[in-house]
Amino acid sequence: MKDEDKRKRKIKVRSNNMGNRKVSYKWVVTIIIWTFFISSAMQMIQAGLMNRVTLLVACLLLFSFIFIGIIFDIIGTSVTAASEVPFHSLAARRVRGAKETINLIRNADKVGNFCNDVIGDIAGIISGSATTAIVVMLNAFSSGDYQFILSVVLAGLVAALTVGGKAVGKGIALAHCNSIMFAVGKLASLVTPKGRRKKK
Repeated sequence: MKDEDKRKRKIKVRSNNMGNRKVSYKWVVTIIIWTFFISSAMQMIQAGLMNRVTLLVACLLLFSFIFIGIIFDIIGTSVTAASEVPFHSLAARRVRGAKETINLIRNADKVGNFCNDVIGDIAGIISGSATTAIVVMLNAFSSGDYQFILSVVLAGLVAALTVGGKAVGKGIALAHCNSIMFAVGKLASLVTPKGRRKKK
């Protein structure tokens, strides 16, 4: 009898979990549109700047795209690990950013998807394009045709910095998830309309 009860409980838990998983097709369409426009804008900026700047500035742009990817990965990891409970008392005292932080945590799946998948992946793609542009610039300065070697070395360096930076970032995100999300919530409060903030 005990074994049968355990089986029933397992079946019940599984069916409840599956029933709660709903795909928001509106969000899927929205994120696809946002991804298209953000990716296009960042690619235009990258392509336009790379043709007009020096090698040093091009390298700084490349590292800035890597940095953006790491920062948003930290936010995406933090929002899935953070708890909204500590922010309820702050929201009750009307502390700036508390309500925004709660809203972000409650929408952790969407925020994480936007930060990790949209911005993170776009930053990776743009970094690859910037790497190619820098390789062409380096090859123009060199006496021989070292484009293949330069592309391999630079691509490896970019990948190492990206993966290493995200690995460090994830550790920071998990250790300080609530503090990070509170900081993001404060930034979000600066761009949230006052009327909408009062309604929450």
